[in-house]
Parts: sequence; structure tokens; C-alpha cells
Amino acid sequence: MTISVLLADDQHLVRAGFRSLLRRGRDITVVGEASTGDEAVRAARTLRPDVILMDIRMPGMDGITATRQILGFHPAKIIILTTFETDEYVFAALAAGASGFLTKEIDPDGLRNAVRVVAAGDALLSPSVTRRVVGEFAHRPVPAAASPGGDRLAVLTEREREVVRLVATGLSNDDIARELVISPLTAKTHVTRAIAKLGVRDRVQLVIVAFQDGLVGN
Repeated sequence: MTISVLLADDQHLVRAGFRSLLRRGRDITVVGEASTGDEAVRAARTLRPDVILMDIRMPGMDGITATRQILGFHPAKIIILTTFETDEYVFAALAAGASGFLTKEIDPDGLRNAVRVVAAGDALLSPSVTRRVVGEFAHRPVPAAASPGGDRLAVLTEREREVVRLVATGLSNDDIARELVISPLTAKTHVTRAIAKLGVRDRVQLVIVAFQDGLVGN
């Protein structure tokens, strides 16, 4: 299966570099490019890419707004790419529905792997920001508008709730397996089932729900 990718960045040289790197992956095809958020939205509507590499700072509509609009009509996996590791960018990107957040310093193999990871339905954050993001979520109050009524987590089994709690603390499937003395495959199955039951897109959104619904303390 070939993964179709849309590149959205206002710098031509950056897009050219990403395009060259991604084309070395035989399972990845760059189907289009955009230099503004508006162009990215229009291209996503026409091309329906599997994955979008989205810059945050672009003329006119920024990448986070474009991410929110695109996910309103197309379930693409969006990786936010930036030179900044500012917390506010990370939080805004995750809230908008991005599946990953990486800095532009990522190495070629890492970039191709990132595309494959999110295309497979997993979430991705740069190792240098993952722990910080999870920690910050734990200390941020949830806005009233974001706090849904009822207990969304009630649909989960006790084991699934425990797995979601561990995901929200930043543990990988392998870490969860060691913590609960289960196999990594079983840990992954629990995560997948929790995502399906809660109707969220991926692991990142699972973390957000865990904090919003009080499974992990604010």
C-alpha cells in the first residue's frame, strides 16, 4: 500500500527537501504541495491525502487552523512540522486533532518512519517534547467548553481504564506491558479497543480525553 502525502510549508526549499527525502521511501508518494494554509485546505479537499506534513507558521491561515478545517471534512493524519518546540504550539496542534508533532531537525529515516507511523493509525510526538506535553496537560485546567457531560470512560473495562491511564502518563505499549505484566500485543489491543470505544482518532486524543475526564489528575 502506498501512502499519499501532502506537503504544506511556505518555504519552497523546505518542501523540496521533504519531497526528496520522502520519495526515497518506495511506499510513500508526495501527491501535492501547498505554501499557505488556505492552499493546504483546498489541496486536501481535492487530493484526499493519507498524511499531511503541516507547517505552523504560514501566510494567511496558519497550520493549526488549516488542520482543524481539514479534519472537518477529511480524516487525514496530520503531522505538525516546525522549528519551534513551544508548548503553546504543541497544545494547539493536539487540540486541533493533529496526530503528531515533530521539529524540522528530524533525520531522513525518522521523517519517513513518522509518516508510516501516523498512516498506520498511531500517534507521534518528538521524543524531546513528549514528556513535557504530558506533564503540562496534567497541570492545565480543562476549559468548561471542553468538558463534556457524563463519564465517557464508563464504556471502558477496568483494564482498559488502567491502560488509558498509563498511556496518559506517557508510557509506550512496551512500557505498559512491563507495568501490567502482559504482552506488548495485549497492551496494544487494549489501547486500540479504548480508542474505538471512545471514538477518538488516535493515542494523542486518548491522552486528552484521559485528562479531560479526570482519569489523570489536572
